[in-house]
Amino acid sequence: MATALGGGLGGWGSAHIQDGAPRSWERVTGGGEAAWAGPQITGSWGRLAGHRRPRRPTNQAFPGARAMAADNSKQFWKRSAKLPGSFIKERSKVNTVPLKSKKASSFHEFARNTSDAWDIGDDEEEDFSSPSFQTLNSKVALATAAQVLENHSKLRVKPERSQSTTSDVPANYKVIKSSSDAQLSRNSSDTCLRNPLHKQQSLPLRPIIPLVARISDQNASGAPPMTVREKTRLEKFRQLLSSHNTDLDELRKCSWPGVPREVRPVTWRLLSGYLPANTERRTLTLQRKREEYFGFIEQYYDSRNEEHHQDTYRQIHIDIPRTNPLIPLFQQPLVQEIFERILFIWAIRHPASGYVQGINDLVTPFFVVFLSEYVEEDVENFDVTTLSQDMLRSIEADSFWCMSKLLDGIQDNYTFAQPGIQKKVKALEELVSRIDEQVHNHFRRYEVEYLQFAFRWMNNLLMRELPLRCTIRLWDTYQSEPEGFSHFHLYVCAAFLIKWRKEILDEEDFQGLLMLLQNLPTIHWGNEEIGLLLAEAYRLKYMFADAPNHYRR
Repeated sequence: MATALGGGLGGWGSAHIQDGAPRSWERVTGGGEAAWAGPQITGSWGRLAGHRRPRRPTNQAFPGARAMAADNSKQFWKRSAKLPGSFIKERSKVNTVPLKSKKASSFHEFARNTSDAWDIGDDEEEDFSSPSFQTLNSKVALATAAQVLENHSKLRVKPERSQSTTSDVPANYKVIKSSSDAQLSRNSSDTCLRNPLHKQQSLPLRPIIPLVARISDQNASGAPPMTVREKTRLEKFRQLLSSHNTDLDELRKCSWPGVPREVRPVTWRLLSGYLPANTERRTLTLQRKREEYFGFIEQYYDSRNEEHHQDTYRQIHIDIPRTNPLIPLFQQPLVQEIFERILFIWAIRHPASGYVQGINDLVTPFFVVFLSEYVEEDVENFDVTTLSQDMLRSIEADSFWCMSKLLDGIQDNYTFAQPGIQKKVKALEELVSRIDEQVHNHFRRYEVEYLQFAFRWMNNLLMRELPLRCTIRLWDTYQSEPEGFSHFHLYVCAAFLIKWRKEILDEEDFQGLLMLLQNLPTIHWGNEEIGLLLAEAYRLKYMFADAPNHYRR
């Protein structure tokens, strides 16, 4: 009750005490609760028990309220003057209880039926030997103690211990429990007996999979020991990457089902076209490209404060804190500065499109993958200030060049009016109408336009719909597919939409459909779900892209 009373009464002030009752409220700023100094409120206890803010009574609503309040307050405070907020045993003369005290009685019943020991206060003048205090204290304390011991005994699956505990309570004390408490107790007992670990599993704990995911992990449930198959795949990757001239076709074939964490950074550099296949040229190429990027920084970055670049820089500066706001890594000032430089340099070197909202998201997978090259533990909470300056410069430059390679293939998504996105959304609508006419007609019935939900899917490459760990796995395949980001992504979006077919058809109004499509429950997705999604997308591509007449009406 302490929490309920403290949270419910903290901000009322004296205005809510009924006329005639002493006004002696004091607001104590400690933990956000209110300490009672003096007499208490009498008029709204029943509503308070339900955690509802009472309305101020008026003379118009309650005729004669002032006169009744004066008499009732005198009679009530005589009964409980020593202990504000406490009640003595009910008198046998029910007819003598005034109308106003019935509300107090309803609160009394609520307090009795709730097994909660609540703080009476720190008033040094309280008479702790009074009958009212002894009654309240002994009953509540014994009931609460018995309940706690009983719960502990159930958790240990020792029913006999709980029976002995409750038998220690004297016979003249009756523990009163609400019907909901009794039902909960029975359900808890049965569940614990069947499965002692069920209680721990049902707690609302943070999911095992972090948002960024030990990004590296190829399995959705943490980091289990590597299987024989995974070791074989890793060894094949290492052989390909260490050969004098890496066979890029074979590398794409091996990367389609996912790239092992240990070799993902160098594999992505090769698949994106940033690194040459010849191993002898890689070191010099990396050195030259990194120096070239920081040459751009020296040449252009100071111009961000010039008038013709202010709008671009301002928009980037606004969007950076919004980039994956739930992941602490991206809220670090140093990381945000790196992102600002990458995006600003890209924007002024591509004036046809400039910076467009959504491009900021496309940096994050590259940044995390290249960061994992220097970090063994989880990246989600990693402090990048612990890395050397050379490492940070390498990560920044590599992220810039790989993002640039990606955007070169989908730049029409970000030019004026974003025609690339408009075409892809229209193509998605046409594709869905062929592969699942029922879902398509369901959208038409409730006037849901594909552009209203699929624009973000195309603009951000599903990054707002999937956890970052899933995006990284998805991009393993995108970089292995010819035109993966520009063409194959369409079929992934179609497969992704049909994946939620049942949930879509269950929604029967416009608002419900949009809320579902903009907040799809993928937070627990892992590599298994992404693998199934990609398999379905590949099936659609094989059947539709290579044979467009197949679905023609």
